[in-house]
Formats: sequence, C-alpha cells, structure tokens
Amino acid sequence: MAHVIEKQMAPRLSEGKTYRDMRELIAVLEACGKLHRVKKEVDPSWELSCMTRWVYQGFPEEDRFALLFEDVKGATMPVATALLGASREVYALALGTTPGRIHDIWLRALRHPIPARLIASGPVQEVVISDRAVDLSKIPVPMWTPGKDRRPCITACVITKDHDTGIQNIGTYRCQVQSKNAVTLNTSPGRQAYQNYDSYVSKGKPAPVAVAICCEPAVHLAASAALPKGVDEMTVAGGLKGMPIETVQAKTVDLQVPAHTEIVFEGKLHPTGRMAEDPFGEFAGYMGESGHDLLRPYFEVTCITHRTNPIYYGYISQFPPSESTMIQGQANECVIHKMLVDDWGEATVLDVALNQTHGGLLGHVVVQMRPLYPGHAKKVGRMVAEMTHVKTVTVVDGDIDIRYQQHLDMVMNSRVNPAQDIVIINDFYIIYDPSSNEGVTSKIVIDATQKGTYPDISLPPKDLLWRAYQSWKEADLPLFDLPQRVQRLLDFHADRMKKQGVRAQ
Repeated sequence: MAHVIEKQMAPRLSEGKTYRDMRELIAVLEACGKLHRVKKEVDPSWELSCMTRWVYQGFPEEDRFALLFEDVKGATMPVATALLGASREVYALALGTTPGRIHDIWLRALRHPIPARLIASGPVQEVVISDRAVDLSKIPVPMWTPGKDRRPCITACVITKDHDTGIQNIGTYRCQVQSKNAVTLNTSPGRQAYQNYDSYVSKGKPAPVAVAICCEPAVHLAASAALPKGVDEMTVAGGLKGMPIETVQAKTVDLQVPAHTEIVFEGKLHPTGRMAEDPFGEFAGYMGESGHDLLRPYFEVTCITHRTNPIYYGYISQFPPSESTMIQGQANECVIHKMLVDDWGEATVLDVALNQTHGGLLGHVVVQMRPLYPGHAKKVGRMVAEMTHVKTVTVVDGDIDIRYQQHLDMVMNSRVNPAQDIVIINDFYIIYDPSSNEGVTSKIVIDATQKGTYPDISLPPKDLLWRAYQSWKEADLPLFDLPQRVQRLLDFHADRMKKQGVRAQ
C-alpha cells in the first residue's frame, strides 16, 4: 500500500501567495475544496486515468477539482493530477491569485523575468538512485489513454540546453517509457528541445536531458508557455513567483534542476540512435500515428533523484477539455498579448483569450482591441495567425467579455458580415491538425468589431441599472456580484453613442 500524504495546515489564502513546492499547493487546494483524495486502491494501467477523465467530462468547469490517489496498485508513492489545470479557478490558486488577475501576473512575469538561484543542495536529491538500480517500472507512470495507448507516458517538465549558449529550456514534452531505463522524447525539428538536442548531436555529442516531475507550481506554469528561443523558462517562473526559483546541479548531467521538485530523471539523448514511439492519445483529441516509422530521440536514465516519500504528478491531456489545454491556454494567451503590445507595437490591444480546446496549437484566440482605422482589426488578426500556431483568430471591440461565450456568440451574429469580415489564409503546415492534407492546412481570421455606425444597445442606462441593484437588495433577493462585463458594456456603448452624437435615452 502506498504511503498517505498527511493533510497539512493550509497557509492563509491571500493575493500574491507563493509556493515553495507542490505540497503547499495541495494543502491550499484541499482547504478550498478543490482537491479530493482517493483512498481506494486504483490501477494505474487504466483506472486512474479513467477516473480523472470524469473530472473533465462529468463536471462543468467551475466545479472541477484535482485528485490525489493515495493507494496506487504496485507503487509506493501516491499520484496526483489536475493540480494546476482542473479549472481556471484552480489555475489561479496555483498562481497565487484570482482568475481576474492571471493576465496581469503573467504579463509582469514576461516583462520582468527573475533569474534562478543555484543552491548547494535541495529536497529533490534526498534520495539518489544510479546505474543498475534505475528501474522505471517502480514509478507509477499512468496509462493515459487505456485500451488505446500501448505504453505509459510521462507528462512533465523536460529540461534541455543549447550547447553553445548554455541557455536552458523547459518544455512540456511527453516521454514514453520504453523499458526499465529507456525513454523516448516526443520532439521534432522546430521545437526548442530538438534544437537544443541538435546543437549537441551536430557535434557528435550526446545531449543532456532531465525530466522534472512535480515541480513547484510556477515552474510547471512557465514550462507550458510557447516562449521565444533563448528565453529560459526558469526566469519566467521566477517572474510568476516574484522571487528566484531555487535550483541544484544535476548529479550525472550538466543541467540545473528545480530544487524543490519531487522526482527528477537524468540522462543523455543518444546522438544518432532512434526508438519507435508507440501510438499515444494526442492533445487534439485523436490518437496519434502508429507504425515503426515514428522514430524519436531517446535517452537512457542514468540517475533518478527524488524527495523522501515523493509524489508523482502528471498532466492529463488527450481529449479536450483537459489539464494540458487549461494550463497551456492560460499561458499562451498572455504570450500572444505581450507580443502584440510590446513586440509588435499594437498598443490598443486590451486583452487576449485562448479557448480550452487545444491550448495554443490549433486553438481559437480572441483579441480584444480598440481599432484605430478601417482594416486595423484584420491586420492584427493576420499577424496573430501568421506568427503563432493558432488556427482561428477573432478580433472584437472593448465591450466584449472575451471569456464569456454568449458575448462571443452575439458578435458573430451581429457584427460579422461573412463576405467582408472573414479572411482565409492558406498553406500553413501544422502536423497535428487531423483535418489537414499531410499537415498542410489553412487558418481563419474574423473581424468581429463594429464598423461604421451602430445603433445603441437595448439595455437601460448604467445609472438606472445601478439604482435597480439597490432596489434588488432592498427586496431581499439573492445577492450576486456585479459582473465587470456589464460595466464595460454600458460604458463602451455610452461613449460610442456620445461620439456618434446620439443622446442617451
């Protein structure tokens, strides 16, 4: 029977809460009713994943929660999942904030990264397993698509570095367990892990790699972002946390790993060898390719380090909605926002949202902005489509709540003339698009902003609605929070009607 993680005294919840490790987040999630412990024995080959799937398929987002499986068949450690991405509320708790502040904290981190701090020792190296003692079968790596996957896959933070610059990269790449000490890395040309790998193998050298499992929350959140090459995600993690991430030197490879991680696998990617990767459930909701022509770089695990009584943590991905789509979507919408405003000079962009289908690649991004001239919205939409992996871009005005589906449905029906406002861009190569012809697909840009003169909206003016809110309270009706989107909607249209010379009724 696996050991039980004792309930800890939850820290006081407050804006700006930071976590030393994932154990502190578990305590907070449990205190907020956003984590459930599973005490019955579960089988990691099917039961664990299938039970977790019900969190996403059986509950609306606002009611979802993380799971901690305390008794995993054949294992001596518990398994956690959905700790970061059960919902947007859970994501905000992992970031130490509220949902409305996620964007602000991400933009601050992207604009003001904080370098990591190397320390002499850390909890992640309390136990060291080397050489012949390495046996991955003792690690409870789940089968994430049971009945269809052929091998278990690690879904965690993969650390590589560039041979020439020494800059590290942390990304969320899946690692398929091939044997007791061999792992394939799912990366391909164009991705940063592969570029770092190639910087070694082009010189005939094996490339160092480390897989960090159950890091402190900020590291996982930063690793999910599609950042430009040359940006060390550990520095962005420091920006998210508001202080440096502590790292330690790995035991057998020249990499620095997060000091408060639960488990780390170390190894060296073979310079020429490849291993076949078996089919695996992909993030887009379909099974991946099969056949022995799907060859990946691999590494032999030279060392496993972990904390005393470690916790295994894995993202559940595959069919959306999932944990990976949540955490990647929250990060990448902020990366796009920062690029538009800071790098491309589009200062009128107010907000960016990425939907919870595919978390970045193939996703639908909505840009909220104040167009300055005819065609401005289409220009911004084209830039996003050309420079990112998203498949659909919709641009809206400042009155639209871009995370409220009814607003998005409304603008599609009342502000989009399909013949004039929709642009199709052809000949994009996106390998994971199941609708494509050998990876070649197209993208769509939708200008859903108001053009020319629009009538006033059919809502009472703001002063009357606010007076009615007082009447509501006096009538002892159920209280509710005043939605920010209503305030924004009323202000936007009052200002628009003033500019059009229309007197408010």
